[in-house]
Amino acid sequence: MIELSYCVVNSDGRDYLLACLDAIARTHPPGVERELLVLDNASNDGSVAAVEASSHDARVIALDRRTGKAENDSTLLRRARGRHCLLLNEDSELCEGAAGALLAALEADPHAAVAGAQLLSTQGEHKPCAWRLPGLLAALAGLAFLDRLVTVQSGGSATRRVGWTQSSAMLVRREAAASVGELDPAFFVYSDETDFCKRLRDAGWEILHVPRARAIHHDQLSTDAAAGRRRLVEFHRGRARYLAKHRSRGVALTVRVLGAAFYLERALVALVAPGHDPRRYLFQARRELWPWRGEGLREAAQATNRARDRANRR
Repeated sequence: MIELSYCVVNSDGRDYLLACLDAIARTHPPGVERELLVLDNASNDGSVAAVEASSHDARVIALDRRTGKAENDSTLLRRARGRHCLLLNEDSELCEGAAGALLAALEADPHAAVAGAQLLSTQGEHKPCAWRLPGLLAALAGLAFLDRLVTVQSGGSATRRVGWTQSSAMLVRREAAASVGELDPAFFVYSDETDFCKRLRDAGWEILHVPRARAIHHDQLSTDAAAGRRRLVEFHRGRARYLAKHRSRGVALTVRVLGAAFYLERALVALVAPGHDPRRYLFQARRELWPWRGEGLREAAQATNRARDRANRR
């Protein structure tokens, strides 16, 4: 039986994708039966051809229309045959021992459905990657400048149970994912894994953060200035969708108002703090209050699909 399915989603990240696959081959724990799946999200950069020409024995799912991250991860979870599925972004590179540590964490805790790796920046710095679930406490902590202390749950050296963990390098027990219907495609990207972990916890499963498992997350989209505002729109849209789904109407509205105050505070600090742009925080405060306004990554994907349709009709 296949023990581990590596599940990689790629959107126009050919070079990152090849590095991700190289890292999988280099770090895969010996003696573990595995398979490798790559879902290509209608890329235009030759990613599919590059994977097929490589030495990697990947099963490629090539989409002809661009879809959201939650839907793509769910497709991989349903197509996979392994007992465990390691969800990866194309710009994630596993470090030595990461897959083995994640597998060991799930095997040691039969109540755990998810084990998330400690993410590192390209420069090797630890990045926050596990958090308390969103709610009033987290919002109040942010307003008091205590969000790192109260909300961030990654770090340390011991495996611990957390609210939710980032899906850039996240091992999932496939039977648990199937029991809750995988990820909700209503979330295009952002808060999709938060919602997934919340539903798993509601079903009686636990979520783990595993510091011994490390993965470099290059976060390629952060270098794309043109997509920056679309990302922020989609981020706040996802947060609002999560709150509307899992909190009462009054709590959801209160959290959004507190979130707007959080960004306004940081805009004031940015006026005197070098290297910070108060306009970015003001933009986020507006998006927190009116999350459904503006164009996000969903609209960018829809525009890409329309352009592809027009090209195919010619």
